[in-house]
Amino acid sequence: MNFLAFLAHLSGFIAPALVVGFILWVVPQWSNKGRVARWSHAIDLTALLAAGVGVLLAGLMVFGRDGKMVTYAALVLVQGTLAWWMRRR
Repeated sequence: MNFLAFLAHLSGFIAPALVVGFILWVVPQWSNKGRVARWSHAIDLTALLAAGVGVLLAGLMVFGRDGKMVTYAALVLVQGTLAWWMRRR
């Protein structure tokens, strides 16, 4: 496997965490007019992405392969809970 193929596989592995994390980061900014986040936007996005990639890695270790629906359900649950916790007062 060459370097470009490795990057393609890595980006495909991380893509679900990026998409869900980005959606959970953008939507509250549009809907909460004037509500201040707990931390800066960069820290919010980084925490969501780190949690998502962590869940995907844990799913890969537990099941031995990528793409299990249980892993994706855990991804949404963990990132959604983290986004809720970061936005509550």
